[in-house]
Amino acid sequence: MEKAENREIRMTRTFKAPIDLMWEVWTKPEHIVNWWGPNGFTNTIHKMDVEEGGEWKLTMHGPDGTDYANRSIFKEIILFKKIVFEHFNPHFITTVLFESEGEETKIDWSLLFDTAEMRETVVKAHKADEGQKQNLDKLEKYLSTLPGKSKA
Repeated sequence: MEKAENREIRMTRTFKAPIDLMWEVWTKPEHIVNWWGPNGFTNTIHKMDVEEGGEWKLTMHGPDGTDYANRSIFKEIILFKKIVFEHFNPHFITTVLFESEGEETKIDWSLLFDTAEMRETVVKAHKADEGQKQNLDKLEKYLSTLPGKSKA
């Protein structure tokens, strides 16, 4: 088996938002629709059952009009701590760890691909590493618009 580091895209960031708000924006379709995906993308959430074995189906609409169907199955949900889901086509496992730091929340977000080659293909074809950074930037911007967020 190849080393995990060669097969993953991983980013961490601390946000000026308490953990309960951070959890909500990750697990409620009415929030995630507003920030999910790279710059220029919009989303249609068809189904989002955030529970172990639950399905998440969405269509990401690219800025060029291309639609990208996405399907995932939630594998592990630990309230305010962890979300793990398996994404299909391309196949990878997403793990999001949440760590409360008072009025802030640290996110550790990784995508683990089956092979280093698949990781490289997805990075080259879809700029998945840059897309993940943009996704975190969009999340940060979205959080700043919400009532109840920390004023730091």
